[in-house]
Amino acid sequence: MPRLAYTDDLSAEELERFDVIIDVRSPSEFAEDHLPGAVNLPVLDDEERARVGTHYTRVSAFEARRMGAALVSRNIAHHLETALADRPKDFKPLIYCWRGGMRSQSMGLVLASVGWKVTLIEGGYRTWRRQVVAALETGTAPHVVLIDGQTGTGKTALLHALAAEGEQVIDLEGLAHHRGSIFGDFAGMPQPGQKAFETALHDRLRRMDPSRPVFVEAESRQVGHRRVPPRLWDAMQAAPRITITVPVDERARYLVEAYPDLLADAGKLDAAFEGLKPFHAKARIAEWRALAQAGDWHALARALITEHYDPAYNRARKRQEAGSGLVRMEIDRLDEADLTAAATRIIAIAKAL
Repeated sequence: MPRLAYTDDLSAEELERFDVIIDVRSPSEFAEDHLPGAVNLPVLDDEERARVGTHYTRVSAFEARRMGAALVSRNIAHHLETALADRPKDFKPLIYCWRGGMRSQSMGLVLASVGWKVTLIEGGYRTWRRQVVAALETGTAPHVVLIDGQTGTGKTALLHALAAEGEQVIDLEGLAHHRGSIFGDFAGMPQPGQKAFETALHDRLRRMDPSRPVFVEAESRQVGHRRVPPRLWDAMQAAPRITITVPVDERARYLVEAYPDLLADAGKLDAAFEGLKPFHAKARIAEWRALAQAGDWHALARALITEHYDPAYNRARKRQEAGSGLVRMEIDRLDEADLTAAATRIIAIAKAL
C-alpha cells in the first residue's frame, strides 16, 4: 500500500516546498475559494458530484459509492494522461479536498502508487479556512498607515508607486475587484466571493514584515460587496492618516485617463447614474447624463467630483478623522514622475509618524 504523508502546517513557507497544490474538489467549490496557487483537478465535477449525492440519499449508499468510484477512477486517469503527464519522478504534490476525506485520499493513493511523494492536507480545505478566519479575526494586527484623499487624488496609483519603492502595500480595491464607489467593479473582472477575498488578503498579510508599516487606502468597511475583516478594519480605524490633496481639474483629468473602461461602457455609466438618483435631484442627474451623451468627460468628472464625491467624502471624514494622526500632503500633478516623488515623500512621513 502506498504511503501518504499528512500536514496541517499551511504557512507560506510550508506550501512553497511543494511542486504543486492540487484541489480535487468540484469546479464550483474551487471557484468559491481555494488555497493560493492551487490548481483544480477535480475527481468529480459538479454534475457528477450532484448525481452521486442524489443516488446516495434516494437509492442506495452502496450503489452510489460504486458509481462514484468509477467516476473518480476515470477522472484521475484523465488527469494522469493530461495535466500530470509530464511530471518527473521526484514530483511532490500537496492534495486536498473539502475535509480530507475520500476525494483527496483517492487521488493521493493513485499518485503515490506512481512513485510520487504525496502529502494530503489533514482536514482538507476546512483546515485552511479555519486558519484564515482565525488570522483575520484574532491575529496580530498590521501596522497600518492610511493613504486618504478625495476621489481622483490617485490613491491607488500611489499604492502602486509605494510598492515599486519596496514598501508593503495592501490594495483592497484590487483584491476586491471593485473601485469602492458607485462606478463599481472592474471591466471583465467580477468580484471574488467573500471567502476568496479573505484568502487573498490573508495571503498578503502573512507574507509581510510585522515590524514595517503597511500602506492601505482609506476605504469604507464594504468594498463593493466584500467586507473588510475585523482585525484589519480595527487597525485601519486606529491608523495614522496621510491625506492627499490635488486640484480639482487635475483630479478630473486623472479620472478620465485612469478609467477608460467606464467611458466605453454606456450601460455601466447609465446604471451608475441610476444609483445616484436617491442622492440628487432629477435635474442634476439629467445634467450629468447630458454631459455623458455629449462626450464631455472632463466636465462630467469635474461635476461628479464637486457635486457628489467631495460632499460625501467631507461628511464621512468628519466622523473618521477624530483621534487619528493626520498629515496633509499636496500634489499638483498625478503623472508617473509626480506619483513616484509623492511616494518618496509619503515614505519619509510614515517614518516620522
